[in-house]
Amino acid sequence: MLDRKLKRRSLLLGLGAGFIGLGIPKTYASSSISRDIPGSRILSLNNLHTNESCEVCFWKDGQFQDKEVKQLDTLLRDFRRNESIEMDRALYMQMALLQDRLGGEVLFQIISGYRSPATNEMLRGNGSGVAKKSFHMTGQAIDIKVKGVSLAKVHKEALALGLGGVGYYPSSGFIHIDTGHVRSWRGS
Repeated sequence: MLDRKLKRRSLLLGLGAGFIGLGIPKTYASSSISRDIPGSRILSLNNLHTNESCEVCFWKDGQFQDKEVKQLDTLLRDFRRNESIEMDRALYMQMALLQDRLGGEVLFQIISGYRSPATNEMLRGNGSGVAKKSFHMTGQAIDIKVKGVSLAKVHKEALALGLGGVGYYPSSGFIHIDTGHVRSWRGS
């Protein structure tokens, strides 16, 4: 088991530094993704606020697929202000790795993706436990649930990845994942 974890870590860390050489922003390079990840990666998402859905192959032959990544970025926009940004691509890979741990293709139901600073401040003012410097504002976080999979299982598998932050909000019915440093917490 330990050997498998070490191999996975090595694979993920393998070319993280190589991303800098390719001109990919530092946030992507620091997120432990490797160009050595084989095959294709597909994500299926449904935004619960807009009821928009997409299923895209965002990774193929060691490369992010720009057109498909843009579709994901659009789906994860701040729906309140209709604003989108380029999300951290490492977040998409983190979701794909979580999907693997959950047993294959799943439907990620999106509670929140990108949040503009104005939306984040409005939510903070409503007393909903929103961080002042939320990773949502930099495109490095997503709040999700997975159709047909218990929240407890999604939480367990997200923690097992050992990548970024994982927040567990059982009363609110979602899991938060981000590409920041490894940490975990429980909310309401």
